[in-house]
Amino acid sequence: MLWAGFLFGLLGSFHCVGMCGAIALSLPGAAGPNWRYVAGRVLYNLGRVTTYASLGAVAGLLGRGLQLAGWQQSLSLLSGGLILVLVVAPEHWLSKAAALLKLDGVLARVKSQLVYFYQQPSLSAFYITGLLNGLLPCGMVYLALAGALSVPGIAGAAGYMALFGLGTLPLMLALSLSGQLVPFVWRGRMRRAVPIMATCLALLFIVRGLSLGIPYLSPQLSSETISTTRRSSHLPATMHYCHGEAAAPAPNSN
Repeated sequence: MLWAGFLFGLLGSFHCVGMCGAIALSLPGAAGPNWRYVAGRVLYNLGRVTTYASLGAVAGLLGRGLQLAGWQQSLSLLSGGLILVLVVAPEHWLSKAAALLKLDGVLARVKSQLVYFYQQPSLSAFYITGLLNGLLPCGMVYLALAGALSVPGIAGAAGYMALFGLGTLPLMLALSLSGQLVPFVWRGRMRRAVPIMATCLALLFIVRGLSLGIPYLSPQLSSETISTTRRSSHLPATMHYCHGEAAAPAPNSN
């Protein structure tokens, strides 16, 4: 499912152009050497990718906890349903949710730090600007994180979000390097297509969670497999000793 993250980022990058294109277009450093101009914009975008991967690791940690709680088969269904909710939820609901979770103060601090580093001339400031920009509220990122919940493993979820960020990189980097690359009319059209792409991604996760026995798309997940996964998280398959390894001891029958 990692490929879905890259494809979603690639197709959703037009939405990123509409939402964050102004920052990419106004990055400082245009008067400097060409190599510095390019390096700054590459570092800015790599900063975004780094933040997305870190958020993916957090989502993977949460997803692993749900898997160990016995939600392994239902996690894809949950991810698909959450994506659909985010698609139909009005934008201002997200702001209200952030206020309820007491995140508005954190976001205000992120924005103030973003303004500070945005005005700094160093190359490291470009990277930090990208890191902070990745923390700003974004419906596309929320949709991607909902999908990352059901990706197996913390590293897998981080990789999913990193590929999502890399999918947005070609268009965002080209925009920051060449100015008004995408006409305003096309930006609006592609932003309206984002809910359709997100719905397709949600349906993909839902079909995967139904365990229809379709190879790669919706593999069959038996209750025995789930039980084995849960047991393996508590009891190692082998125990290591100084002179080799031996099978884990059987539980006491008395």
